[in-house]
Amino acid sequence: MSLSAEAVAVHVLDRHETEVVDQALRIVAARAPKDAQILRDLIDQLRQTNALLDSCRPLRSPTALGGEGRNERTLIDHLVTLDGLSGDLTLPLKATLSRTCLLTKIMFLRGFIKATIACHEDGATHIRALVHDLNEELAQSIYTLLCEELFLALLRKRDIKMSIKRCAADQLISIWDDATIEIDDFAPMLESAWHARNRVTSNYGCLLGASETFRLASEDCNPLVIDFFAREDRSKDEGQAFEEFLFNMTTEELATLRAAMRDAGLTAVSPAWAAQIVGRQLEELEHSREIDPMALYRSYNRRQLAADYRLMSGAPGPRRTAEGYLIVHLLDQPKSEAD
Repeated sequence: MSLSAEAVAVHVLDRHETEVVDQALRIVAARAPKDAQILRDLIDQLRQTNALLDSCRPLRSPTALGGEGRNERTLIDHLVTLDGLSGDLTLPLKATLSRTCLLTKIMFLRGFIKATIACHEDGATHIRALVHDLNEELAQSIYTLLCEELFLALLRKRDIKMSIKRCAADQLISIWDDATIEIDDFAPMLESAWHARNRVTSNYGCLLGASETFRLASEDCNPLVIDFFAREDRSKDEGQAFEEFLFNMTTEELATLRAAMRDAGLTAVSPAWAAQIVGRQLEELEHSREIDPMALYRSYNRRQLAADYRLMSGAPGPRRTAEGYLIVHLLDQPKSEAD
């Protein structure tokens, strides 16, 4: 069967994504026809999900229901009052469909990665390169999902200024209204931080974070990110949140680890010893120079859950993730400075 880029063309895939997916489908079709059919079905699912999203009214377009007018301002007024306890039930339907479309794209790319890896043969450098490209596209989609969840987290934080919440709500509307938007279109500095962090494996050592920070810089993390967390007037909470980001651990886990180090008379620890002390596997966000964007997603959610708990319970420690402190700072700047 002859394949072409048109066979995989879907509105939410940009030109490079379409080319990479088309190459992968050609390889899988030649080696595993049954897998190729599953991938074609995934393409159809993505196309159908995207069509459903496109059929929805733009969220910024005025409308009315039950005699009540609705527009961009009333939607922002609603979003800034969210407490997070109602989940998707209080979000516009288009927001849920947009999220579903993005999740479908993520699962779609994961399926292509799995099928392409299965076709790998020793010495097949072109397949390794293709898997790498697919993984990079997967990472960008996951970073986009992460940023959406980060904005939603800001809306439910009671210690966030209303002006910043309104900026976050406005950005969410833009994301929900255009499924082709990706993180590099609206939050390139966050993408830079996640892109670099996904390429750094923590060695733990003496838990100072110096080597991890240096490696972030060497992986082309935007220097403004590092400058923000290295500034002299940073708060204790910001410093602790950055430690969580560097070590892929919560502040509570780091406190447990440091106490165990003191008790054992250790000045440096290995990842294996650290995992034993905190009682869970410490995931590597990068392994053999190939990233694991799913592990970064889990890292963010673990840190976000811990931050939410501290805010609700009054427990000590950062009330936001490192990304949360950074995005609040960026949203609080004049647009010309934040770009």
